[in-house]
Amino acid sequence: MREVDVAVIGAGPVGLFAAYYAGFRGLSVAVVDALPEPGGQITAMYPEKLILDVAGFPAVKGRDLVANLVAQAAPYHPEYLLGTRAEKLAHLDGRPVLGLAGGEQLRCGAVVVTGGLGSFAPRPLPVADSFLGGGIVYFVPDPAALAGRDVLIVGGGDSAFDWAATLQPLARSVTLVHRRERFRAHAGTVARVLSLPVRVVVNAEVTRLHGDDTVTAAEITVRGGAAETLPVDTVVAALGFTADLGPLAEWGLRLDRRHIVVDSAMATNLPRVYAAGDITEYPGKVRLIATGFGEAATAVNNAAVAIDPAAHLFPGHSSDAG
Repeated sequence: MREVDVAVIGAGPVGLFAAYYAGFRGLSVAVVDALPEPGGQITAMYPEKLILDVAGFPAVKGRDLVANLVAQAAPYHPEYLLGTRAEKLAHLDGRPVLGLAGGEQLRCGAVVVTGGLGSFAPRPLPVADSFLGGGIVYFVPDPAALAGRDVLIVGGGDSAFDWAATLQPLARSVTLVHRRERFRAHAGTVARVLSLPVRVVVNAEVTRLHGDDTVTAAEITVRGGAAETLPVDTVVAALGFTADLGPLAEWGLRLDRRHIVVDSAMATNLPRVYAAGDITEYPGKVRLIATGFGEAATAVNNAAVAIDPAAHLFPGHSSDAG
């Protein structure tokens, strides 16, 4: 059984900031995430998206924010247990013990859960079930790979419009299809895409895909109208995703639907188990990365006192260090 002062569950932006802050407080840290890379949902789904609501950054790409957070924590040498799922939680002599996939156990001074939305998976494109070829993607990790292609984006939310705006300067053509007339995306992003040479088709669905090894064309049917076939090299299915807490739901945490209930110290109902970020719930909760950063610092500071009652809740500002 290995030991660590703080185990952070979730390597998204809030988890990475928690790793930095715990290191700043002189605590050893292990960051556990089922995904193979740090960054959580941002790395998996929005690496090229411009994030506009992180303090101090007028705009920052998702992948750049993640890289900066990893660099910020690096001087404190957190251990990253990536591609590893935290499956069980027990307590031994009042301290949490995490059971990891593969049977390894991690005894912790405290646990900080920063799992975002929990485990998530993209919603499937229904027509893809009858198409055996390739060319259908749910994430776009490298937009440059779609340069010069005819791209069809399916969806009406933020992801769909973000990819339309990102890919339009690179692709030969971009068509966005949504089954409704109204969009779920941010109004400013919608207005931006509508001002670009992006074809937007509403009240329509993709009813058939053509091609052998990979997609070569798509059939679009507008409600009450005829079907149209257009050339397509890549279909980006931006239909959102489903999320669940996975093993966390079995730990005995007090939950409000899919969220972990915390108090003002970011403490859960379980001893020495804290939570921060989108996974938490409390009165007045606002789900922003910026909010999560503050919650992570609060969780770590309170965890530090739980680990060592002689420690100060507030250690001073980082600018005072050294």
